[in-house]
Amino acid sequence: MNWITNIVRPKIHALVPGKQHDLPENLWIKCPNCGAMLFHRDLEQNLKVCQHCGHHLRMEVTQRLDMLFDDSSYRTIELPRAAVDPLKFRDQKKYTDRLRDYQAATGRDDAIVVAYGEISSIPTVIAAFDFGFMGGSMGVAVGEGIVAAARLAILQQSPLIVIPASGGARMQEGMLSLMQMPRTTIAVQQVREAGLPFIVLLTDPTTGGVSASFAMLGDIHIAEPASQIGFAGARVIQETIRETLPKGFQRAEYLMEHGMVDMVVARKDLPETIGKILHLLRRPLPSAEIVRLPFRPAKANLRAIVGGKDAKKRGPLKDRKRKDTDGDEPV
Repeated sequence: MNWITNIVRPKIHALVPGKQHDLPENLWIKCPNCGAMLFHRDLEQNLKVCQHCGHHLRMEVTQRLDMLFDDSSYRTIELPRAAVDPLKFRDQKKYTDRLRDYQAATGRDDAIVVAYGEISSIPTVIAAFDFGFMGGSMGVAVGEGIVAAARLAILQQSPLIVIPASGGARMQEGMLSLMQMPRTTIAVQQVREAGLPFIVLLTDPTTGGVSASFAMLGDIHIAEPASQIGFAGARVIQETIRETLPKGFQRAEYLMEHGMVDMVVARKDLPETIGKILHLLRRPLPSAEIVRLPFRPAKANLRAIVGGKDAKKRGPLKDRKRKDTDGDEPV
């Protein structure tokens, strides 16, 4: 609860009686970094980036795909069906019930979307995580999605871009979830063996088993500003080693300074930057033009080297007599 819910909304309801049900609940969104109140339309137009402090809020998968693909034109593929609740897991509720709730809320089967289209006129395959689906956790279905994306990229001879936003492996699937780490690593290796680029766009957060597998195996790593990237949480690490962590630890800028990330790119610049990278990797510039030098006969060149300027006056080399008088007149 906040002052918008307690004060502003009741006043708006008083001004427009009888139409309260038409008022959306999320007209204003609070920036988690600076605390500024952001109008939802302004935030959408600014690609979910705070116009006051530049903080990058989490972006919905469909919006991200619309932003990256040319003219927001792309197609999604149907992913292979995975076993539902293989361990019959239950915590506060049944795993099957939890899955059903998230599927109803997000409109998708699991936490990954695989799409293909063009970026800067280059056919490209993208596998993007949905953090809104159980925190983007990686289970068997997500592993199947990464494998399917790799196979599609190889089939189409297209670059593969993966956009993780995940808290790590999905605990409800236990060891089966951890097995997706080697599976996705093998899928990435197959893309490399096919001679295709593999690019990873790291978003907030990229942690756990995702960062310990395919997410850190890209040919090029791009990160959004201030994204959290790591394996274990900073609090867990600090309590384990009993030392104060450096400022900005596990953030994109810190990782770039230490060689784990190639570049940190603002969200508005991502389509252009990725397009340039794809052009460099898939459509390299032509080789330099070969300029032919004027032809000179070998004898003329040798004469000029040995005889100097007076070589022509002194005649051909074969007609000149060697003088061995104490080396006073070398040939």
